[in-house]
Amino acid sequence: MSNNALLKVGIVGTIVAAVCCFTPVLVVLLGAVGLAAMTAWLDYLVLPPLVFFLVITGYALWKRRAARSS
Repeated sequence: MSNNALLKVGIVGTIVAAVCCFTPVLVVLLGAVGLAAMTAWLDYLVLPPLVFFLVITGYALWKRRAARSS
């Protein structure tokens, strides 16, 4: 996977996970379908992907910097 594609995947994944973490999007969606009791577990569900995509973004930026310096 190229550096630009990896960076795009990392940024888009981070944005999607952050929107779900920091706004009540999932709470509203789960409440609409009758699963509001699951909102207590949302942190365990959404925080690992957020960390994962942040690591991907950081790795892609590191690879981009290394490619430019050489």
